Amino acid sequence: MHRSEFKTAALISPPFALGRDTMTFLRSWMQQPRCVGAIAPSSSALARLICSEVDASCAPVLELGPGTGVFTQALLARGLEPSQLTLIEALPEFAALLRRRYPGARVLTCDAAELVDAALYPAACVGSAVSGLPLRAMPIDVIDAIIAGVFAWLRPGACLYQFTYGLRCPIPPAILQRHRLSAQAIGRVWRNLPPATVYRIDRPDADGSRA
Repeated sequence: MHRSEFKTAALISPPFALGRDTMTFLRSWMQQPRCVGAIAPSSSALARLICSEVDASCAPVLELGPGTGVFTQALLARGLEPSQLTLIEALPEFAALLRRRYPGARVLTCDAAELVDAALYPAACVGSAVSGLPLRAMPIDVIDAIIAGVFAWLRPGACLYQFTYGLRCPIPPAILQRHRLSAQAIGRVWRNLPPATVYRIDRPDADGSRA
């Protein structure tokens, strides 16, 4: 998997517009702000950055909190097939939209905190995970469960890509340490609402055992 230098994305995405997806996102945010975490979908610039190190060699790919599918579309543009994607979406409205938009992908309406017990695959074979979850708005025990679940399914050497609107990695240091993980910022997107930073999280000493 390619290890990129820190990237800055600015003035490369189209102006924001209140399209159908944005209105769906805004309505869901008003109903369940802790689950959505933003008032508009991620920009195409952020989608390109968070998926920039993911390609067909990483299949199958796990996407957490895909929302309206901005990151999903970027993964397809990177050469992945819909059948190589498993989308974990807790909100039924978003899950229904994703099933219509990406009929070839597997869309599961479930809580990402329950991944460790989910029957996603016969073994830990996922080559990459991309997350749009608002981790900074979640309790620490929920974040811990999500991270444990993701790395239960990632194969050795595979990475989780997570973005944040904050100034530091949204996964608390104690959780990174508990799961023997390393986090590195790979880039920042200024033309996003709000500006966002993407982190690569991996386990440098991965030995193939499930977390």
